[in-house]
Amino acid sequence: MGAEREAQACAAFYEALGMAPAVLPCLRCLRQFAGSTTKRCKDKHLEEALLLSRVLSKALRVMSEAEARPLLRCILAFQMEATSSSSSFQKLEQIVTQLAVGKEALLAQEVGTLLAGLAPQGEVLSPGDLQSVCMFLEESSLGRQHWQQNLALLLQRLVSTLHWVLQIQPAPSSTWGYLVIKACLQLFQTLPKDVAPLVWSAAGKSEALQSLLGLLLEVAWGKALSKDTRLLAGTALSMLVNTAPQPERGASAMLALFQLPDQGKGELKFGELVVDVPLVLEPDGLEKLVFTRGLLTCCKVDILSCQLESFTHQACLLLDVVFPAVCALSKEQKDCHYYCFQACALWLQRLQESLPAVWHLMGSRVLAPHAKLLQQLTQLVWDNAETLVEGVSEFIHSSFQLLLEIYHLECQHFQDQERALYQQMLHRVVSMSWQIKARYVPLCAIVPYVGSQQVLDTYPDLPQHLLSCLSTNHLCPAATEVYKVLVQHQCAEWQEGQQGTGTALAEQWALRWLPLLSQALCSPLPILHSNAANHLLTWTLRQIPATRALLAAQFGSRDTASLRAWVSLLKAQKSLAGALPLRGDALERLSCCLGAREDGVRLAALSLLCCSPSTNRPLSGTEVQLLRQFLPLNLSCDSSSFRQLLQAAVRKALVRLRDSSLTRLRGRTPRGTEPGEEEEQLAQAVDFVEWLLQLSITSLSPSSNYQRKKTALLLLAAVLETCTDTWSPDRKKGQPPRTMATLLSYARQRGCWDFFSQPNLLVLLSCLQDSTNEIRDLASDLLVRYFPATFPEPITLALFQLAQDALGSPRVQEAEAGAVLMKTILQKSDSSTMKSLALEAAATPALPSRGLCFAQHLLHVLQAQYSVARKDLLRAAATAPMHGAITALRRCLLQVPEVVTSMRAAELVQSWQELLTGLVTTVRDITSFLLGALQSQQGPGADEQAAAPSFADMGNAIGSLIMLGKGRGQEEEEEDSVLLSEEHSLILTCCWVSVKEIGLLLGGLAELLLSLPVAAGSGPLLPLPTLQVATKVFQEILLRCRHWGAVEGCSVGFTKFCAALLNHPDAELQAIPQSMLEQGLEALSGPRSSSITRRAAGFPMLFLCIVSREAPAQAWPLLTHCVQTLLALAATALPQHWDQTLDLPQVCALHVLQTLVRGAGLGMVLLRHTTPMVALALRGLGSPCWAMRNAAIQLFSALTARLLGQQRSRGEGCPAEGVSLQAFLRQHPQLSTVLLAELEAARWPTAGEHRLRPALHAVLTLLAQLQPGANDPGSPSAHFLEPLLGLAGSPIYAVRAMAAKALVPVVPLPQRQGLLLQLAQQLPTAPGCVCSHNTLHGHLLQMQALLAPTASTERLLAEALHPLALQLEARGWLLTPAQRCPLIRAAFLQVLALLPASFSPGFTQSIHDAISAELGSLSPGTKPGCAEQQVGLAVLHQSMAHFVCSEAARLAASLRIGAACSLLRQPHPDVQLAVLSWVLAREGGMPEELEKALGLTLLESLQSVLRERKDKEFLRLYLEALLHLCRDSSAWCQEASSRLQGSLAACLEMLLHMVEAECPGPDLLFQALCAASLLLGHWFGDKDSLLVERWCTALEECSQSASSELLRLAAARSLQMAGASVVQRSLRAACPSLVPLALRLINVGIHLLQDEEREVRHESSAFASLLQHHLRELLQGSCIFVQDAVGLQVLLQLLLEEYGEHPETFASLLQHLPVLDLRGIVEGLETNKAVSLYREDEPNIFAEPAVLAWQLLPVMLQLLEKVPPGSPLHASALQWLLAMGPSVLHDLQYCKHCWSQGATAHWGMKALGCAKLHTAVAVLLVRARLVVQLLQVLGGVTTVPGLGCSAQELEQELTLVQRLLEQHGLAPGPSQSNALGKLASLSEAA
Repeated sequence: MGAEREAQACAAFYEALGMAPAVLPCLRCLRQFAGSTTKRCKDKHLEEALLLSRVLSKALRVMSEAEARPLLRCILAFQMEATSSSSSFQKLEQIVTQLAVGKEALLAQEVGTLLAGLAPQGEVLSPGDLQSVCMFLEESSLGRQHWQQNLALLLQRLVSTLHWVLQIQPAPSSTWGYLVIKACLQLFQTLPKDVAPLVWSAAGKSEALQSLLGLLLEVAWGKALSKDTRLLAGTALSMLVNTAPQPERGASAMLALFQLPDQGKGELKFGELVVDVPLVLEPDGLEKLVFTRGLLTCCKVDILSCQLESFTHQACLLLDVVFPAVCALSKEQKDCHYYCFQACALWLQRLQESLPAVWHLMGSRVLAPHAKLLQQLTQLVWDNAETLVEGVSEFIHSSFQLLLEIYHLECQHFQDQERALYQQMLHRVVSMSWQIKARYVPLCAIVPYVGSQQVLDTYPDLPQHLLSCLSTNHLCPAATEVYKVLVQHQCAEWQEGQQGTGTALAEQWALRWLPLLSQALCSPLPILHSNAANHLLTWTLRQIPATRALLAAQFGSRDTASLRAWVSLLKAQKSLAGALPLRGDALERLSCCLGAREDGVRLAALSLLCCSPSTNRPLSGTEVQLLRQFLPLNLSCDSSSFRQLLQAAVRKALVRLRDSSLTRLRGRTPRGTEPGEEEEQLAQAVDFVEWLLQLSITSLSPSSNYQRKKTALLLLAAVLETCTDTWSPDRKKGQPPRTMATLLSYARQRGCWDFFSQPNLLVLLSCLQDSTNEIRDLASDLLVRYFPATFPEPITLALFQLAQDALGSPRVQEAEAGAVLMKTILQKSDSSTMKSLALEAAATPALPSRGLCFAQHLLHVLQAQYSVARKDLLRAAATAPMHGAITALRRCLLQVPEVVTSMRAAELVQSWQELLTGLVTTVRDITSFLLGALQSQQGPGADEQAAAPSFADMGNAIGSLIMLGKGRGQEEEEEDSVLLSEEHSLILTCCWVSVKEIGLLLGGLAELLLSLPVAAGSGPLLPLPTLQVATKVFQEILLRCRHWGAVEGCSVGFTKFCAALLNHPDAELQAIPQSMLEQGLEALSGPRSSSITRRAAGFPMLFLCIVSREAPAQAWPLLTHCVQTLLALAATALPQHWDQTLDLPQVCALHVLQTLVRGAGLGMVLLRHTTPMVALALRGLGSPCWAMRNAAIQLFSALTARLLGQQRSRGEGCPAEGVSLQAFLRQHPQLSTVLLAELEAARWPTAGEHRLRPALHAVLTLLAQLQPGANDPGSPSAHFLEPLLGLAGSPIYAVRAMAAKALVPVVPLPQRQGLLLQLAQQLPTAPGCVCSHNTLHGHLLQMQALLAPTASTERLLAEALHPLALQLEARGWLLTPAQRCPLIRAAFLQVLALLPASFSPGFTQSIHDAISAELGSLSPGTKPGCAEQQVGLAVLHQSMAHFVCSEAARLAASLRIGAACSLLRQPHPDVQLAVLSWVLAREGGMPEELEKALGLTLLESLQSVLRERKDKEFLRLYLEALLHLCRDSSAWCQEASSRLQGSLAACLEMLLHMVEAECPGPDLLFQALCAASLLLGHWFGDKDSLLVERWCTALEECSQSASSELLRLAAARSLQMAGASVVQRSLRAACPSLVPLALRLINVGIHLLQDEEREVRHESSAFASLLQHHLRELLQGSCIFVQDAVGLQVLLQLLLEEYGEHPETFASLLQHLPVLDLRGIVEGLETNKAVSLYREDEPNIFAEPAVLAWQLLPVMLQLLEKVPPGSPLHASALQWLLAMGPSVLHDLQYCKHCWSQGATAHWGMKALGCAKLHTAVAVLLVRARLVVQLLQVLGGVTTVPGLGCSAQELEQELTLVQRLLEQHGLAPGPSQSNALGKLASLSEAA
């Protein structure tokens, strides 16, 4: 408060002088700066103060020093308090310098006085004082001048402070020690000339500096626990070396530091300073990093490169001292990877800077071709590149660049033309697997030196590999950089070679890169398309603009991929050009994209509309129109990412509208605006925002589904964030412009932008009652952030009553809604409103703080509920569960900023202490009571068990509680049931949710309150006894709780609790988690009476929460102690006899280790313990105890995931992890010994040892997940080759198979050819040469694995594989019956299948002959098992069938196709199943001829297959393959029809009978219905109408919401396959009988388009798309499938246009209006019935009857307008009017009566959130509008009994009721853009 007092005194002084008008504005800005909490606000006020100071400085020049002194002193006081922010300090320095012009001496005097008072004589400097010292040294010239004059005093202060800090060892989170070192560093840096004599001169030697040097060495050696502090000490020492007057003396001193670890005891001479060698700690290796990094960071070049006198050869620090240290660090420091990588890059950078001096010193090259330094350096850089460390890619990239640049400079200097390093590096890159990220960084670095053409010639597969990298997130940046570097150099080379135009450059680019970019942009993989569009496309267009035309030509078709790519191209073009005219074909195509089924296409089109490189470029009229059409159709998308991206795009559009409008209001013309359009565009912007506001509000009705509400809230948030003037201090971006008020005033003059009206408020309040957290929290945030500070009092009172009721609900969602309501009420109330609330009596007196008052009320509610629970837990769980009140307390205490502010107020500290102590005590009692109740123990005083109860114990305890609650005795027993009763569920929900919320509450309180400063004169808000109580609560929950959800929630809170304690400066608080850890380890290793890991899921979490919250700056002592203890415990020998119902201590230790490994917070820290944990897991796999083996395999799985990183995939399940075996072993060198030992033991088992080794499979699995590395003879992976080859002879099949997979990463790509040839030569050439069938089989599996890993292997090795093919041809007998083992024959054939083009024609024919002979020998009707029993025969037959089919697909020859088709006629089921499975598993499609032949073959045999019904699974596969092959059979439909002639009706009959009468299971039923639809869609005639009707009935049955998802999907797909044909035929005059069926099918389509499953809706939208395409005869391209919302509009438009006069149309539409009892719903709300735990789910939670009703309304109104009198439709409508008219009028009058009572009726707020009520009201309003329309059509001719009013009177009543309902937040009218006529344009375009 010093600055505030100075400001007050200054203001008073200048007021007395009469200078207040000049001075006070500046002081006001400074005080606002000091009072602000966010940097943006601080900077804003300082900028204003700086402007005012320039005016004020003129007035100060004429003042005397006495008059100017108060102002300067005041600003310096503010500057002293701003030392934590460099930018603020600099601005204040500018202000004070500006004001002190002409009075510099006075300012220097004041600065000196200020700094001299930092610390009295002999005292240490506080962290704030140190921050001031640092800032004045760094930023203030007067500050440096003062410290220069008082250098000795400052050194003494630093010595005292550092000595004291090292003695007390402050909290790990403290910055005290760091600031002392920082002050030393800046002192040495800013005053080198003053410091130098104190170090290097005998006469000027400083004892204080000598002491400081010793302390700095102690810090570097580890007396300071913080790693950052130690590293900074190394930089400070290096900066001190820089003060040396001669480089040799500095180098000598630095050499002494590096030799310190080897010196032992003695003295260190540093210049003239002499200090004792530090003996504080044993060296941990980090001191080497400290000295090395410090030296490389800032040491002068001349010191690094000068000659060292103590060496016999020409030596310098950089090469002979620092480089060996850098190499050693890369191998030793496994937990400081980042700094080791940094040190390597820094060394190369310093070498580059020192090259001339080093050349002069050495007289020769540093990196000579065969020099050891070059080899070591190259290996070091490669090892670093292949190490798995996040965040070091920049260091790796710079290391390669610097290495090659240094090599290049040396070659130039010494005129060396050979430059072999480039070729070596390039060949090493090519030899690596494409999945390894390390290959792309050196590739970028090497291109400038060898040229792009040589790189591409040496590496021809680079474009394809870059394409694969773009689909893999962690490889994408590297691949992008390679592409950019290559294209840039190609362009430079082309331009140098010929002065080509842009078109010529584009054509050259297209030869190499056009296929890559077009394939990526057209890819169905979203990640590949996105990465190509974001990282390559725009850059390419900017680099070579002429490529746009070439790319556009690639994307001209109308398929989905081309549309998405085309939109991406337009977007990139727009981002470069600024604007893009949309007209003609481009506009039509863009409209198609906006209505497309794929989310990605629609989002890309939306982004194109909204984006602009300039935010003040207005939206064109076309863009606004398209947005109005698009947004209503995309509110219910069920993709979360779609909603987020939709909001982001709309926000961009709103920013453009806002900024362009503000530009216009300021009198300027926005960019892209034609003259005369300004006013029109301004009105358009205001109208669009108003429309979007209304659209969002109307979509927030409770009758809307979750997706629509979430999207509407996001859009509303975008509107409020962009178009209001609400300032959000906590946000760095997105603040409203300062002139926003001008635009708001303009909009409100037009009657728009009433964002905070009461109807809008009520709609958002209804969202607070939603059943999902996302809707509630987002609505609450909008209310709190943007709406006025307080709610109207009547609304607040009604809300409070609703919240009270909700807190007492047993349903978790309703209780959480009550908590959100309570938090919102607290934030939107003032003191007067609080007095009106019905708070507990004890909470109302004095009302010192709203937050305190509210918290007291909630605490009393909780205590009252606890009292009820102690008497009757069953009744409490049903009517007053405690979890709602606990959740409300958590939200109100932790999430309301005003509450946190009141906790800091000194006058309220005592009240808060009392409340918090009472709260912790209460939750302690509740926890003990609830956990005891589940153990048949009541009350907090009951004895606590050491572990959680079993399920049986809990069931018995809950049963007893239920009997007590129902008033029955223990002897009465209820009927046994498998399902839990509602009473059981009530008690369990109450217990577990309450326990979880208690953990979250206590953890949040500790995190918040322990970080608050303690008010002067008062104790902490959470004193030590209270924290100890909370500790017991956590301990009790984690040890006695069985519910994982409760444990998980409690663990989140406990993690925060431990973090707050471990980072607190109080040692007593730090000791609490340490004590808990010791107790846990003791309990883990001690005897017990029950299991604590299988029965208490929280026990391992206890350890994880503690050790994961240690300060990262320390050396993780708790984690190290915990892991070492667990490893020792797990390694102890098992007892000879153990109880298998209990966990052994060893098993518990393994489970805890697994939990630690899986913990996200420990990450790389646990890698230092990798080897012992892997060895432990492998030993555990061979344990005789099953529990030990189970725990060991879980631990090994966790370790594998941690070692290899998160598994990434390209597409579906394709591994793309980029860890090579060499890099893996270099990172974990000791692990190699462990893995090799297991492999060797399995290869050479000792005598009598069993061949089965449980750990072997785990080792092989780990190896198989790695990638092959570079061809490095000295690699540690070479030792694995022989053991893995030896495992080929294992008698265990699984070992042979996994050993083959593990061999792949061991063999580098260049060595693969030689090994394959070696393995082939070992295959026997004749039957008599077989020594071991196991070895033979293993060798074949290894060959198969080596040939198969990459798709490019065959092409890459085509020529080199010719010798291999010759060897295999010589061993062709392995495929013949001479080889008796079918598995070997199958394996040999699979190897041959990988080399189909490498064999001679004769050998290829012999393969086919052998297959034909084998399969032809199968007799008809042969079944498996009937012939000679032979293992693997089915596998052989399957392999042969697959080979035949693959060859047919590869060659597409008629002979091979015929052979494949003949296999389908094989009577042997193995062969048929093999062909069917090949068809279904085939990737990449197959030749059209083969597809047609197989499809026709299946159609021919369909009747016989259906009649025989061999097997359900066979029939399912048969039908699935048929559907797969005939998915696009229009080209050969005629031929298929002739093949089916005579059998079509029979096939349809059998399939429909299967669907109607049989129960074959959902999978087969799905295929049968789809197969029937396939036949019906292509080949049905007029005579088949009965079959069509049966099919239609089956579709209606399957499409019901109660049907399974698979059947609904079958119905939707059947609609797509045959529905469009039936509807199309019904429109012809020749088939009027099909019209009723067409209407039924369209109804089915409408129903399925609202299905809750996205795939069902997509298939149904395809039906609508096909109808639209066929009926409008869109011949210009293929059919574009529309999204489901557009599809619904298409079907409604079709009904209106084509079937509008049919009598059944009106009735079919009325079927979609639900019949709801409005009166019953309202009466249910009024009676306030007791809430049950479970609510009956709707059969379709995605359907929105209210929204559909409003969409149907315009269709039915237009139908009624066209109805001619006397028509069947007229009669049908009149009949409906007579039946429904009176009830509609009565319901309208009932609504008018109910809602005329006022908005605050008892049930009014509850009605806001009732979805059924909103739906009933919406349907009523729609029906009423239809009645009005019918009365108008009748014109008063017909009287309606019971109606008694005219059309005009009914319309007036309807309007009155609708307005009344809207005022109360019910049934807001639909946006006009939802009308069918408005939406038709988009569906037509699609």
